[in-house]
Amino acid sequence: MDIRLVSTDSQLYKLCRETLAGFRSSDWTLDMKGAPDSGELPADLYIWDCDSDVELPRELDFEQERKNLFVLPRKKLGALRDRFPLAAVSILLKPLNKATLRTFVEHAAARHAMNQALDVQSLRADRDEILQCLLNANLKLQEYDQDRTNFLARAVHDFRAPLTAIDGYCGLLLGRQLGSLNQEQHEVLERMQHSIKRLSRMATAMFQLSVGRQIEKRPNLQKGDIEACIDQAMHEIAPFSEAKHIQLTLQMMTSPQPLYFDREQIEQVLINLLDNACKFTPKYGSIEVSGYPYFWERRGRLASSVTNGERRICKMQAPNSFRVDIRDSGPGVPMDHIEKIFEEYTSYSGGQDRSGGGLGLAICKFILNLHQGQVWAESGPEGSTFSFVLPFAHQDAQLALMTESPRQALQAGV
Repeated sequence: MDIRLVSTDSQLYKLCRETLAGFRSSDWTLDMKGAPDSGELPADLYIWDCDSDVELPRELDFEQERKNLFVLPRKKLGALRDRFPLAAVSILLKPLNKATLRTFVEHAAARHAMNQALDVQSLRADRDEILQCLLNANLKLQEYDQDRTNFLARAVHDFRAPLTAIDGYCGLLLGRQLGSLNQEQHEVLERMQHSIKRLSRMATAMFQLSVGRQIEKRPNLQKGDIEACIDQAMHEIAPFSEAKHIQLTLQMMTSPQPLYFDREQIEQVLINLLDNACKFTPKYGSIEVSGYPYFWERRGRLASSVTNGERRICKMQAPNSFRVDIRDSGPGVPMDHIEKIFEEYTSYSGGQDRSGGGLGLAICKFILNLHQGQVWAESGPEGSTFSFVLPFAHQDAQLALMTESPRQALQAGV
């Protein structure tokens, strides 16, 4: 099936390619053009990016409307309906996600195969009526999903305000500004403050996961000390580990090249991974943290982000990133779930079941994707190891950091 993306948005093209990666490569072809060429062969499916500066078709007949998918922000929905008032067009609202796009492409592929194999003329009327109902229902579901996301974002934002106030009051008490404390009261307040910070981190994670893809928050890339971040994260998690008598050890190697990252976000990643390790490590267990330069083969993951179509091949496996491992002595992660624990909607059974990672691991993946890094897990009979890598910044990336936007810096550094 020939698929044509009519858009000037390279990120949308990348999302389409990643979505189609699950299909056999012989089943589809995808190209992107700013406008369709009147002399070229027609495609089996057109994906129109109404948010780009592209020219939409003037009209759609019955045959054409079944092979057009319009991608647009919600605010432009009315204008599209005014343009094609009677057309049963397929519409996807921005921001897109892979699951929704894949569903529509699978439907188009199935319809394409059916039209090639069967004579469906006699079933057209019933099929079209059902399809129209499904399209309307799907559009409503997308609108409800965006309403839910917006409500969750507002609720989490309001939820964080009283947490900040409570944390401040705990700080006043711990600072003995409201009177003296005995040892037991001091320990209780420290535990309370620690729990408040965990709730605040969870609220921040929920907020980022709910609206992060819409606002496309860019990391504040600065030259940073990864060892200082690890020390701070271990300090934050110390009350939890001490309560379970868990031994925390750190082994660090010096990075041969500077690392550029958002310190607050990377500390969040480290705290989430350490919190996950402490949660599943039994009493009197151990957690080992190590950091070292590492060669990361990333051509396959980032090839689509190279704008000129060229691939850079590393002839020598010299370190191109910095890797951090967090190894615990808790129960292992089931092998059939190890690839899913970083997903946002992975189910979680609680207790010692590590098949669902919760929001903490999902936000780790989200943050590291923003940094063009990667996070993964390995499991064995003696425990689990959670690792992530941050790429070194090249000289052109460092120059971009001083003169251009963080996005340009990341593109220069990969």
